[in-house]
Amino acid sequence: MSRISGSFRDPSGNVFKHENKILRTVSKIAEEKYLSIKNIIQDSIKNNFLIDTIEINDESLKKKFNSSFLLEHKKIPYISYPYEWTFEQLRCAALHHLNYQIFLLDRGFVLTDASAYNIQFIGSNPIFIDSLSLREYENGAPWEGHNQFCEQFLNPLVFSSENKINFNNIYKGSFEGIKNSEIINMLKFMTKIKPVIFFNILLPNFFDSLSKKKKISESLNKKILIKKNLFSKNAYLWLINSLKKFILNIKNPSNKTFWGRYNEEKTYSEVNYNIKRNIVKEFIERNKLKKIADIGCNDGDFSELCILSGSEYVVGFDYDQNSLEKSVLRSKEKKLNFLPLYLDATNPSSNMGWFQKERDGFLERCDFDGLIALAFEHHLTIAKNIPLNDMINWLLSIARVGLIEFIPKNDPTIQIMLALKGDIFPDYTEENFVKFLSSKALILNVNKIGDSGRKVYEYRKID
Repeated sequence: MSRISGSFRDPSGNVFKHENKILRTVSKIAEEKYLSIKNIIQDSIKNNFLIDTIEINDESLKKKFNSSFLLEHKKIPYISYPYEWTFEQLRCAALHHLNYQIFLLDRGFVLTDASAYNIQFIGSNPIFIDSLSLREYENGAPWEGHNQFCEQFLNPLVFSSENKINFNNIYKGSFEGIKNSEIINMLKFMTKIKPVIFFNILLPNFFDSLSKKKKISESLNKKILIKKNLFSKNAYLWLINSLKKFILNIKNPSNKTFWGRYNEEKTYSEVNYNIKRNIVKEFIERNKLKKIADIGCNDGDFSELCILSGSEYVVGFDYDQNSLEKSVLRSKEKKLNFLPLYLDATNPSSNMGWFQKERDGFLERCDFDGLIALAFEHHLTIAKNIPLNDMINWLLSIARVGLIEFIPKNDPTIQIMLALKGDIFPDYTEENFVKFLSSKALILNVNKIGDSGRKVYEYRKID
């Protein structure tokens, strides 16, 4: 068994991976709380707010984990983090959190925090994963997770919407989102005086600064609020509903880009496009690959094809936000087991957090059965100056088998790139591509894409 490092902060219990199962212990100090929330946990599952969870009655297993109560969670196909989501995915996760709070309050319970990391996606569907982050509602108690919700949900959304800058890199750099004190300096005056921004960001930040100056502890403030009953359940619900309305209507800043219009403006014929589709379809069906990584997924066309050809789950990665938003829409409308995520391949998510183990990096989470990297490699080797051999090594580290498309220099797409920076890539040849790939993997098939000059190489990594 191995403890999932991201759960170490939770005093209520830790999460473990054991025999390909996800198990959660309940600590001694949380046993009474767990008994009080058992029923609401099941209600939450039935209403699609909480991950499927069952209580394990195997006494020997409970003894092994030194826990009187042991829970098993449904396994998430691929763990993702907020800084890898699109604007729409973060909005969707925020609304899921708020709707879950409303659901709980109506039944006399609340969430104990508002961590965005407690929400994961299965395809396009958000799901809450921390079954012990619930407690009974105390009359007059404030929303303990309000500040955290702003930092990890509201502020990144507002930042992107108002500044038309993607939140991903700033979120990844700060790990816990964007602080109220930081986002205030990023917003225009007219934005700051919007009621939701004023009451949820400016005013709390003002009182937080004031309390620090007066050395009033947060716990004392909470005791005063509870004693005077200043925060009724109606006020709690009003605050949540006002945030929900604001987030529903906040504008997505994604702009049209060349890659976002790629399928409409692709530089090769429909015949060649269908040839590539047939190559992918045959590859998936022949190898019976369950979980696929689609590197450079664009609008998700080939990711969807993988699912239609028999794959159970596809995680698509791309750098272009407009393309990713199209993928998210495709996944949602067609109810696909397809999760699109933001990835800068030259600066992917690394091991982060405490001891650099709290959040696993991109490669640490790669447990894919297969890879498709179509019209991708030149984005690293030509656009980003990544040596051809390094690019191949990186792709092969993602999955043992896969498809990699090679695009020659005379291709119109590469010609556009070379026109901007000149041909400074004498080693970028198909001969070198084959040499580097065959040194690490068996080349099983080479498929020409019609008369385009492009080829798709099927590989199997050498042990």
